[in-house]
Amino acid sequence: MMTVRETCVKAKEHAQQIALAREEDMNVMLAAAAKALRANAAEIIAENRKDVEHCTRGPQFADRLMLNEKRIDGIAAGLEKLIELRCPVGEVLEERTLYNGLQLRRVRVPLGVLGIIYEARPNVTADAIGLAIKSGNAVVLRGSKDAIRSNKAVCSVIKDAIAEAGYDAEFIQLIEDTTREGAGEFMKMNGVVDVLIPRGSASLIRNAVQNATVPIIETGTGNCHVYFENTADFAKAMPILLNAKTQRTSVCNACESLLVDEAFAEKHLKAIVEGLRSAGVEIVACEKSRALVPDLAAATEEDYYTEFLAMKISIKIVQGFEEAIAHVNKYGTHHSDSIVTEDPAAAERFLNEVDSAAVYVNASTRFTDGFEFGLGAEMGISTQKLHARGPMGLRELTSYKYQIRGNGQIRG
Repeated sequence: MMTVRETCVKAKEHAQQIALAREEDMNVMLAAAAKALRANAAEIIAENRKDVEHCTRGPQFADRLMLNEKRIDGIAAGLEKLIELRCPVGEVLEERTLYNGLQLRRVRVPLGVLGIIYEARPNVTADAIGLAIKSGNAVVLRGSKDAIRSNKAVCSVIKDAIAEAGYDAEFIQLIEDTTREGAGEFMKMNGVVDVLIPRGSASLIRNAVQNATVPIIETGTGNCHVYFENTADFAKAMPILLNAKTQRTSVCNACESLLVDEAFAEKHLKAIVEGLRSAGVEIVACEKSRALVPDLAAATEEDYYTEFLAMKISIKIVQGFEEAIAHVNKYGTHHSDSIVTEDPAAAERFLNEVDSAAVYVNASTRFTDGFEFGLGAEMGISTQKLHARGPMGLRELTSYKYQIRGNGQIRG
């Protein structure tokens, strides 16, 4: 087993070949990888099953970890979607002639070596490789010990397929050291790894932010809100809420908190509670909610900050739009938030005043996803504001450089 440093250095040594690859060659690699994932699904699932059987961290964690034929087909489809997208490398962002005759161009270039540190999501292994290929980047992957067999299987299948297609696949590397010390070493590979992207729990992301010396793109946890404004259509509102909360609870774009205007709650809160409970959702709620529905459990201040990742939701009755916006911006994680309303002015204010990466009107928060946004796969969902925000696709994995052409100019 190679050390963390050896693994990172090997990726860097092969970074130039993918940075200079032709787009048609990138597409051949992606097509080969997608085909191989489907062809080797049984082998991957067998290794994944071993990880799932050893999982002791609860059903939500196991759901994130689990692969089946449908999920593998979806992963392969994400790689194929990338084939349809244009490689951003070489795109001219700006072109002009300076006062002295120098011709200046600003063009997109790969970031270099991407470091991805993540938890029990083996789909990230394939997504990250695919995005790295189409954006011209080398990639070093470091998953958790919970998914090591799955990650090794996925990575091996893809690298073998690329090699069989006639390309050197060593710009793709997987760190097999899953110790805490290994993770810490990876976070300090500045000079070798150009950018680090953490994907996973709040503790993983916090650890990376606090300890990495490699430049980091922070992907955030998802304490997402749905807000029923007073003019909301109840028939439209409930399906949105139930989809956002229950369609898949273990993901970062699932709804964790419901805000309800006071007048709307007086008419509909009992039906809202009944609908959530019928779907199996546990509810904690504010005092005003409990006055309307007395058997609701009390919500704590901590509940409003919590990403439950489970069939659980907090409910807060608010006195109008201003309180709703303040609540979202205080307790949310700037990920995805939605308003359900029939008032165009309220919709526009929500879009403008909620400080989140994705803000919705009359739609479920579950759409915050690279595939749903037409980006193919995604490297993560950034909740920060520097360089990238929201689902990170190909363009978010590039930087730029200036190319200047002269004819003997010197500066006086």
